Amino acid sequence: MKISLRIALAAVALAASTLAPAQTLLNASYDVAREFYKDYNAAFIAHYQKATGKTIKIDQAHGGSSAQARAVNDGLDADVVTMNTTTDLDFLAGTGVIAKDWPKRFPNNASPTTSTMLFLVRHGNPKAIKDWDDLTRPGVQVIVVNPKTGGNGRMAYLAAWGAVRKKGGTDAQAAEFIAKLYKNVPVLAKGGRDATTIFLQRNIGDVLVTFESEVVSVEREFGAGKVDAIHPSASIVAENPVALVERTVAKKGTGELAKAYLDWLYSDEAQEIAARHALRPRNPAILKKYAGTFKPIQLFSVNDYFGSLAEAQKVHFNDGGQLDKLYTVK
Repeated sequence: MKISLRIALAAVALAASTLAPAQTLLNASYDVAREFYKDYNAAFIAHYQKATGKTIKIDQAHGGSSAQARAVNDGLDADVVTMNTTTDLDFLAGTGVIAKDWPKRFPNNASPTTSTMLFLVRHGNPKAIKDWDDLTRPGVQVIVVNPKTGGNGRMAYLAAWGAVRKKGGTDAQAAEFIAKLYKNVPVLAKGGRDATTIFLQRNIGDVLVTFESEVVSVEREFGAGKVDAIHPSASIVAENPVALVERTVAKKGTGELAKAYLDWLYSDEAQEIAARHALRPRNPAILKKYAGTFKPIQLFSVNDYFGSLAEAQKVHFNDGGQLDKLYTVK
């Protein structure tokens, strides 16, 4: 009888273990990364199950990066944040949501991939747009993200400003150029995907300034041949930083899984997935392998002309900064 009872209890315990819910992660990320993380999540789930025997589930939340950061700060229980500018993570570090030394928690300044800003124009490039100067011509409408709500928009602004400096221009000349460019902006998008929707579904604008990775997304969603990608003479390096949300992983007990999720972004398999989505991998061999995707372009860093993204945030994007002086939201 005792043996039977033991067997019965073991069976109950086994059944309970098989019915236990899979551990779930929530990744709060920026707009145009949704396709990359869809593929990455599937690969990571398979890798993790093979390595540990555990079944997990990963949920995604996407939007303008700054809007996402505010949502996490205000209580969204994301286990990890994967953004497109360091200022959004600095904001979360400042409020204690992520570690203050988050850039040191993972390699390459906690940025497993980078990107840059390109132009998407309508097929055939009817307005003959080739470089930044063309965005200020009369009759050219430019679609960009609002720098106040998305890292995509901040990087577009800084890329345009820095392109003037790269050619030997002064900050005063860069400010004049930005003012002219934004006069050609009919509407500011909330995030990168919203900008693409405005450009392709609402058919507004002649050129979309957005991340290099959005070229692949457009072709997958809307079909090849809808847009041409234009590589300007120079553009900015945009790091894609990641971090654990300490507040959430402590509450949910997901710290080990969340760290494994971010660590694996640096694996060869993940770097390959990133490259296929036109995110520039940190792995030099894989970057070289995808040379056809990543065309030669003069790249400059944020530090070259702005000191740091934190400094650029204060000078350009905080209330009363350069953006407010040069552009009035329509």
